[in-house]
Amino acid sequence: MAEPGYRAVSRHDSRSLAGYKHAGHAMLYAAEPGKLFGKIPLRFAVLMQMRFDGKIGFPGGFMDPRDGSLEEGLNRELCEELGCDSKVVRILEADYASSHATEALPQKVVAHFYTKRISLEELRKVEACSMQAKDHGREVLGVIRVPLYTLRDGFGGLPAFLTNTFIGNAKEQLVEALRKLRLLNEAELRAAVTASRVG
Repeated sequence: MAEPGYRAVSRHDSRSLAGYKHAGHAMLYAAEPGKLFGKIPLRFAVLMQMRFDGKIGFPGGFMDPRDGSLEEGLNRELCEELGCDSKVVRILEADYASSHATEALPQKVVAHFYTKRISLEELRKVEACSMQAKDHGREVLGVIRVPLYTLRDGFGGLPAFLTNTFIGNAKEQLVEALRKLRLLNEAELRAAVTASRVG
């Protein structure tokens, strides 16, 4: 799924696109056995972040020409934005999910997206470390968890969350990752997306 203005490209083909900047972002997630109010299963903790411009996105950023690989650049960005070293989180090529190119922004960009399952303990370390990160309070205003449930009113939870303003195609990346990783079943996901449009 790609937002208008974004086209899916293969990882291999994206490297040969002339005049494009490359950015990498990662969705970190962990199984979460807890319950909201002791009743509503949380299922998974999925991390996103509030950016400096008030938009929601995934941690990561633009690659530097000195980065030896997409993953090396992404790991550098994660260290800057989340404040954790490679002992806590390290993105590998095996975590690659998709790439999308756009010319709609002030510059041509290829956004590379990764998903990585970590333990709940590791995820909590990421949340704690993020407060001390180099970019905290500047580029990044804080990490947030995506609510993977819908309340009885049919809107609270994920549908309401999806009405936020997201950077680029982060919302589409989130929905597609929830689908591919089966963090929600298709009926629940479809209902949440539909409710967010009505909401």
